[in-house]
Amino acid sequence: MKGIWHRNGLSLSLFGLFLIFQIGLSLVGFEQHNQDQISHQQPTLGYLAYLTSDHFMEATMENWESEFLQMFAYVLLTAYLFQKGSAESRPFGDTPPSNVPPYEVNPDAPWPVRRGGWVLRLYEYSLSIALFVLFLLSFFLHAVSGAREFSQEELLHGGTAVTTLEYLGTAQFWFESLQNWQSEFFSIGFMVVLSIFLRQKGSPESKAVDAPHSKTGNE
Repeated sequence: MKGIWHRNGLSLSLFGLFLIFQIGLSLVGFEQHNQDQISHQQPTLGYLAYLTSDHFMEATMENWESEFLQMFAYVLLTAYLFQKGSAESRPFGDTPPSNVPPYEVNPDAPWPVRRGGWVLRLYEYSLSIALFVLFLLSFFLHAVSGAREFSQEELLHGGTAVTTLEYLGTAQFWFESLQNWQSEFFSIGFMVVLSIFLRQKGSPESKAVDAPHSKTGNE
């Protein structure tokens, strides 16, 4: 068990914190949703039923959407753009290694690298592709669950239900999305700039403590 934690402590900690906060979100969302239902003289939901409700799905997906968008954009932008002095940037003059024929590749390299051809080409961009697909999936689920939740609210107030496409054209959908998108890029922008001047001993996201502010990259 100790070896598993030592090898995977970072991912286990991050997913553990995610689970704690996700459970917290579900509990307070459950309470808020039922309070709203009572105020509108509508039936309340049990906790397990709430976990599959549009209210919970919409709240979750609008946040996941922004996170995956941020990480997709960050991975892509850091492949092409530089920031002098930032630990989050590749060093100036650094260029990604060119592809080598499969027979010259380290035998321990991942299978797509050893396979070469279109498989390698796809693998070269697999991280940004995966993050973009996750963004599109969460964007879609946000739109679908948000449309249902929005329609329910409209019907309770004498309005009419909307389709998913119609919901995409509402100010509410874009308010939900943009309030998260702007904060994600704002925070990662701060990370990029603060890593020029500040340090965190032991973190690969930081330059060495004695590195000059002008040093770009963390190696």
